[in-house]
Amino acid sequence: MAKPSLLTLAIAAVLAASVHAEDNNDTTRPTQLEAVTVTGSNIKTTDIEGPSPVQVITAEQIKSSGKTTLPDVLRAISANTGNSVNEQLTGSFSAGTAGISLRGLGQKNTLVLVDGKRVANYATAYELQDTFVDLNSLPLAAVERIEVLKDGASAVYGSDAIAGVVNIILKQNYQGAEAGASFGSSTEGTGQTENNFHLLLGHGDVKKDGYNVFFALDGTRSNQLNASDVSWLRGNDFRDKPGGQLNWVPTNYYDNDPTQGFANAVGPVQKVPYGAITPGKTGDVWAYNPAAYDSVIPGVERYHAVLRGTVKLTDDITGYGEAIYSRSHAAFIFGAPLAIGSGLRSWDNQQQHLVNINTTLPVGNPANPYDVPTPVNTNLWGVGPRNKRDRTIFTRFLAGVKGHTGNWDWDVSAQHSESSLKEYVTNFGNRYAFESLLAHGGYDFTSNDNPASAVDALRLSTIRPAVSRLSTVDATASTQLFDLPAGAVGFAAGYQFRHEAMNSRTSEAVLSGTELRPAIDVIQGSRNVNAAYAEFNVPLLSTLEVNVAGRLDRYSDFGDAFAPKASLRYQPLDWLLLRGSFSRGFRAPSLPEITNSTAVSYSSVVDPYDPVTPGQRRGYTDVFTANPNLKPERSTNYNLGFVISPTSDTSLGADYYHIVQRGIIGPDNDQALVNQQDPRVQRDAQGRIVTIYNQYKNQQSLTTDGIDIDFHHALHTQAYGDFALNSSITRLLKYSEPLVAGEAPVNGAGTNLFGSLPKWRAVTGLNWAYRDVSSTLTWYYVDGYKQNPDNLLTPAYPTRVKNWSTFDLSVAYTGLPKTTITLAVQNLQNRRPPWDPSTPYFDITQADPRGRFVTLGVDYHF
Repeated sequence: MAKPSLLTLAIAAVLAASVHAEDNNDTTRPTQLEAVTVTGSNIKTTDIEGPSPVQVITAEQIKSSGKTTLPDVLRAISANTGNSVNEQLTGSFSAGTAGISLRGLGQKNTLVLVDGKRVANYATAYELQDTFVDLNSLPLAAVERIEVLKDGASAVYGSDAIAGVVNIILKQNYQGAEAGASFGSSTEGTGQTENNFHLLLGHGDVKKDGYNVFFALDGTRSNQLNASDVSWLRGNDFRDKPGGQLNWVPTNYYDNDPTQGFANAVGPVQKVPYGAITPGKTGDVWAYNPAAYDSVIPGVERYHAVLRGTVKLTDDITGYGEAIYSRSHAAFIFGAPLAIGSGLRSWDNQQQHLVNINTTLPVGNPANPYDVPTPVNTNLWGVGPRNKRDRTIFTRFLAGVKGHTGNWDWDVSAQHSESSLKEYVTNFGNRYAFESLLAHGGYDFTSNDNPASAVDALRLSTIRPAVSRLSTVDATASTQLFDLPAGAVGFAAGYQFRHEAMNSRTSEAVLSGTELRPAIDVIQGSRNVNAAYAEFNVPLLSTLEVNVAGRLDRYSDFGDAFAPKASLRYQPLDWLLLRGSFSRGFRAPSLPEITNSTAVSYSSVVDPYDPVTPGQRRGYTDVFTANPNLKPERSTNYNLGFVISPTSDTSLGADYYHIVQRGIIGPDNDQALVNQQDPRVQRDAQGRIVTIYNQYKNQQSLTTDGIDIDFHHALHTQAYGDFALNSSITRLLKYSEPLVAGEAPVNGAGTNLFGSLPKWRAVTGLNWAYRDVSSTLTWYYVDGYKQNPDNLLTPAYPTRVKNWSTFDLSVAYTGLPKTTITLAVQNLQNRRPPWDPSTPYFDITQADPRGRFVTLGVDYHF
């Protein structure tokens, strides 16, 4: 990726060229560099490199990468080390979304801004408690550049900036017109395609004409990809791999014993050896292949529109307004037809708990061959697979005035932003129809041919609405206070008001107790935040400056949070820069964690006290509740680095980071609760786990550190064109936290103890431009990692997951008038993701299953 100074260097080059053109004979006139505001500070500067590392990704780099969506661009950077997900995660409340996780600290600890200002978080929470900005809701075609601050920034931006900040900066003064389209397809016969288009229109130059109007529209459509479409996932039979099993699901049996199967095949099942699915078991069982019910990538249709206007009100005052609208549809198979068996429940909204639904076949039921009531395990095969379609609408309306008065630069703005979700589900189970048909024998579980009226009665379609809102007022001002011998003292101050609200509801079918096996994430709450902040930049020497900042946030729910920061920038030589910083940060408890919320999900745990299968994994229901007494998570950040630039074409930088996070919010460990026989573990009459009740608490601490290395070198030749080599490498040294609150911390760097956290991630790009052709070859490297020792209890598990190394190639041709033709190939060598038996096949946070993907695009400039 580009060196952090690329933006400022480009500005310097353009200004220098313009000065030279004005007076070619005047060699004594000094070049005046325009001061700019860089992410992480409110004080304008002309410094090429600042006291904190900032990676800049320009629009040109985005085009040359061949990436077609904003998440693909951002998630590829080396600092996105782990614990972030994209739309491959379809089994969550935030399916169809994508986020970024700097330093592996999760999406909730990376602050995403648009034009330096916050936007609304996604309408509901990831993993029930984490709120984050959905990158899929933001436009790509309108992006001028992206600045990634890889340092804590709570002293400037407040909550959520513990790991860093991603600032997406849209085009501010675009003139002209551009239209483009691209068509992509997998070469592996999966049938997945992706089509994109964009349109840019801009008129007026703010400096010359006094105004600018800019409009951008882009869209994406891609096919749904199921595991059954991928050759190496289709069979779900991984017995030829170390630690692999036949990943099929037993079904159609009596008395909770899979070997007591139905007399005949019902549904898409086959008889297979029980031991192939669960080692150590004997006999044959009916089982089905879940590949046909597993959407590894949803079908997507998205549109983003941006309208921005800027007008000079006076010579010193400018007004601006911006509207962003995006609409997204993500469709996928949620799962196989509803499973019927022990543990089937529905929600009692009055008592706020789950109630068990009897699935025992009464005597005389057509599916019961015995003379006694008999438990049954099967699926509602006739009802069909459970499907979901998420429709998300994101909006942002921003208006502001900025200007220069006396020695002060100032900016005042107000905005309102929303993320609205409607989740449509089909083929879920109707509890009351099920209970009636079970009692009267109107539906035969052992038959493939049931009355259409009975099947239709069992089918349940619902709508789950959710919305997240953010309203803000921002005011900032900056100036130079006075001069010291080494230069002017810079000062900036500001105020922010925010109103945050979430209303994530569940369907009426769940509230009425109609839906079988409901998953619930009800969030309803709001709060106000008032914040004031100040920043000083003091030049102690001509080569040494110190920056000090502080911010006080006052939340209406938990109280105050103060975040200070101090940094040093030392440049003893023109080609050498030394820098370092110390800061404290915080993450405010999310609304799902601290407000009125209830969440119900499904998981599994090893139960040593299970009366039927002691020591085996047992499925259960998790019920989580919020805690109004939570405090913010706190952090301490240290950064130390250097940049060496022997020439304008070469630079090498390295930055060390160290982050300590305290009071991390989370529920108690379910496995520990089971082992300790905690009373919150609820069991049925047999003594088997049914439900675990939990609440969020400020718990353990986490320490992580690592090194970022950035290298850039350009080579210009007359005969062979221009070359540029850019490399960004992140080395994760430590990621240490307790497995259970109160225990000694364990280092998870290079393991999948706390989600997969590879020690090395690297992105290296080689650019070549010659006449009408430019090309970029990019190498993406994700290091392998060790298995969680608990996983190694399974026989034959590999102790280590291999690395994931792929190449992308993009070639652009500009030989036609006003036209650019681009051919991009992702995963050039068609590598499969590395085998990880602790997952269905591979870790979706590190790789994807599409294989080689080829895209052809055409852009036309009017």
